[in-house]
Amino acid sequence: MSDGLHFLDQMNRDVRLPQFPGRIVSLVPSQTELLFSLGLADNIVGITKFCIHPEQECAGKTKVGGTKNIDLQKIRTLKPDLIIANKEENEAIQLQQLMQEFPVWVSNIQSLADAYGMIEAIGKLTARSTESIQLTIAIKSAFEKLHFSQKRAAYLIWNNPLMAAANNTFINAMMELAGFNNVFNNFTRYPEIDLSILKNVNPEYVLLSTEPFPFRESHVHEMQQEIPGTKVILVDGEMFSWYGNRLLKSATYFQQLRGLW
Repeated sequence: MSDGLHFLDQMNRDVRLPQFPGRIVSLVPSQTELLFSLGLADNIVGITKFCIHPEQECAGKTKVGGTKNIDLQKIRTLKPDLIIANKEENEAIQLQQLMQEFPVWVSNIQSLADAYGMIEAIGKLTARSTESIQLTIAIKSAFEKLHFSQKRAAYLIWNNPLMAAANNTFINAMMELAGFNNVFNNFTRYPEIDLSILKNVNPEYVLLSTEPFPFRESHVHEMQQEIPGTKVILVDGEMFSWYGNRLLKSATYFQQLRGLW
């Protein structure tokens, strides 16, 4: 007698489902967008308040809190067959609580290969393997066309204190694809820095991301005054940090970004 479906998540956990999920809660914005792109709109019953794409579809879904502050009771009322989460974006303690009650599939993404693995794994989880494989093929084709000379850059994700994306992050991997050598590559994860450290590493470019901190053009002007010898640019954080179907747009965005100089 069959004991249902077995899937390995990216934390090497065995996730068991009695059947393909009919009710899904997604706790990660980029993975929520991916689920919609795979044709699972009717299966998605809960998302976070930061899940904003596709806009119209997300507006009509139940919100279960933020990625770091999940409303566990609201999730319980939704009675999901599957919860899709991420090691970095969600809090481990809350995920462990959910794992006691529901099947929870957790992604762990630091590279484009990890993103491809996640996309195809979620395709298998949701009986959308054909669609997910076609998506990864399209993304790979888009990135294979990128060929850039390398520029030294810092990518800042937070203000006051300043924080940078460093090694062992998906952003770092995407920077490389966009033709940027990360000046903080000898650091790990998201180090706190200050202007003296930034000046000392002497990047050719400083990329101010629109998320998670919402850098704006005013911040570009302020930073440019502090480091006049470095070009400061506002960049779309979703293109560097979302690892679902939005990757289809990232390659084109990188091409346009590098075409600015």
